[in-house]
Amino acid sequence: MNPGTKIHWLNKVPEVTLAFWVIKIMSTTVGETFADFLAVDAGLGLGITTAAMAGLLAIALALQLRTRAYTPWIYWLTVVVVSILGTQLTDILTDVLDVSLYLSTAVFSGLLAVNFGVWYAVERNLSIQEIVTPRRELFYWTTVLCTFALGTAAGDLATEALSMGFTVGVGLFGVLLAGTFLAWKLGAKAVPSFWIAYILTRPFGASLGDLLTQAKTYGGLGMGATWTSAIFLCVILILVTVAQLGVNNSQRIPQ
Repeated sequence: MNPGTKIHWLNKVPEVTLAFWVIKIMSTTVGETFADFLAVDAGLGLGITTAAMAGLLAIALALQLRTRAYTPWIYWLTVVVVSILGTQLTDILTDVLDVSLYLSTAVFSGLLAVNFGVWYAVERNLSIQEIVTPRRELFYWTTVLCTFALGTAAGDLATEALSMGFTVGVGLFGVLLAGTFLAWKLGAKAVPSFWIAYILTRPFGASLGDLLTQAKTYGGLGMGATWTSAIFLCVILILVTVAQLGVNNSQRIPQ
């Protein structure tokens, strides 16, 4: 590279494929189950778990922001940690500060709307296919954090406060996801469709996590947070490893 040449970033997020959605949904489920495992099963409590995840997120984001192209293991590590932290933020509001799920859902919805509004006002573009500047990436990650916090609150609101139960919650958000996909296939704009689906995967994953982990007496399947987290993390690890190997191999091919 010649001195003085301007350094350009490649797009910093993955292509939106089936593998993307599989990992995303599993990450949202892990965010619910692993947060419960750390706080309850491991006995760390909400405070220590939240502080630890905030520190880990700072490290993961620093690594992500230093890269100039999509790096699967760094990107998905950041997503998983954001998912866990988003769960913890909602749990603190609900369990510690006694904020109702109606209010927390409304607040996170407002924050997400403001974030989208500012992002579009500044960049005139919300497409994840053009995350090619530091500012756009910061907008992207603040949006992701808001979607995870909102999704946790909305999922708990549906399954707990509105007494739908975990099975109905999974079905409801699954139908909404399928409807979003169908609308996109029928001609709905790609960017809004993507973000609607991205938001919906969080309450879907959170409801799925609760369905798998909660005891049968509470309407769950009784798998527990430990086993559910371990299984989903292994699948995520395999898929991310495959993606990372694909990126590494493509970089070795002479251009």
